[in-house]
Amino acid sequence: MEITTGSAEEMENAAAEFAGRLAPREDGATVVALSGELGAGKTTFARGMARAFGIEEDITSPTYVIEKIYAPARGPFTHLIHIDAYRLSGAHELDILGWKELIGEPGNLIILEWPEQVKGAVPEDAICVSLSGTDGQSRTISIA
Repeated sequence: MEITTGSAEEMENAAAEFAGRLAPREDGATVVALSGELGAGKTTFARGMARAFGIEEDITSPTYVIEKIYAPARGPFTHLIHIDAYRLSGAHELDILGWKELIGEPGNLIILEWPEQVKGAVPEDAICVSLSGTDGQSRTISIA
């Protein structure tokens, strides 16, 4: 599926619509892997997903803290975990965050920015979302 948006608000709305179609898996966490260049809108997309589940906190990129965990006010997930792997140098660095436990919990929704930094840790059944700029404010969202 491919969607083109013309503003940050449209990006958040598209992300919220996408999030509304997600359901917990029975055998582990639901992982959404967000790829794209710097400034492509990964955190904006994550913010839209969080808003869909009633999370009103300020959703910013966890680049320096690596991980933020939120408790959704509504929806089917018990935790929304936002991870930014930009500064990580391999899958083994996710172990410090308790990655195996996080992906093993069916109630977790994990939004992982920069999955290419931790390739070996991303589950094969992760939902891959690629973001790219087309011109100015326009962004293309590709979901596989």
